[in-house]
Amino acid sequence: MRDMSGRQPKIVRRRAGPQRDREREIARALERVRQSCDVPARLALDPVAVLHRYPRPQDRELVGLIASAVAFGNVKALRAKLEDALLRLGPDVARVADDKDDVFARLSGWKHRVYRDEDLARLLLGARRVQRQSGSLGNRFAADLERAAGDLRLALTSFTSAIRRAGRLAPKSGQARRGSAHILADPRGASACKRLLLYLRWMVRPADGVDVGLWPIPTSALLVPVDTHIHKLSRNLGFTQRKDLSWKTAEEVTTALRRFDPSDPTKYDFALCHLGMLQRCPSRRDAVRCKGCGVLPICRHWAGVKAPALPSVPPPTSGRQRSAGENLTE
Repeated sequence: MRDMSGRQPKIVRRRAGPQRDREREIARALERVRQSCDVPARLALDPVAVLHRYPRPQDRELVGLIASAVAFGNVKALRAKLEDALLRLGPDVARVADDKDDVFARLSGWKHRVYRDEDLARLLLGARRVQRQSGSLGNRFAADLERAAGDLRLALTSFTSAIRRAGRLAPKSGQARRGSAHILADPRGASACKRLLLYLRWMVRPADGVDVGLWPIPTSALLVPVDTHIHKLSRNLGFTQRKDLSWKTAEEVTTALRRFDPSDPTKYDFALCHLGMLQRCPSRRDAVRCKGCGVLPICRHWAGVKAPALPSVPPPTSGRQRSAGENLTE
């Protein structure tokens, strides 16, 4: 195309600015962390591991909901309590969940932190009833998401409300024990609903050795489950400046990660969370604890400072003492 004088206009090519360069650097770091994650070793410390024992989708849905419900606090303790509950329920969880009296009898005396046997029993019974009504929990959530016009929060509110009603988990005003109210998060509140978003990730993302890919939901619709580890790393990388673990924080972190994979922003979650657990990120410059961190070169605490040598893969867990103290926190 020529201007009125007949001359060919000069094409101005813009150079990639500092922001574009930083995004490329972050993308490389995220991919490095994801590719170098020792999935089998880290899976052994993650509650999602129990889902892979159950070949039937209906059992996986129910076990996933139970596992995500207790996924907070000390990993060793929560895994022990989760294993206890699953041992009591046996391998045919969906079949057992069809019998209310059997469920209460099997879980009698079970307790974990603020949860009692009744809380877990009612969660399982409610989920199984919704599962039977809709054909699967995935079908129910897909319908909720469609009715909500793609609004994930509204869809989760409808989904969890249905399970609460079916299991009679819905607390009476002013009379709810903390365990009954806490075992299934309320998306209408300010919380980031980490455990619910974690459950969605397990169910929706493709079967990759970690997640199980059961539900007909696009991965682009997911939000990152923001726990303490993800929150610290996200602040250090500039994904969010928020200091709270809120729904808004989860949205901001996910928006940042969508720049690197719009179709599947939560694919980085497992590797980043376990990197945070391994490194015990101090959220400050610490030459000892930061050494070997996969995102150290792009961390705000190390900007303009010569960082410790970075190995090709994150350091392995150094024995029982360290792994036992790792936490999955809300």
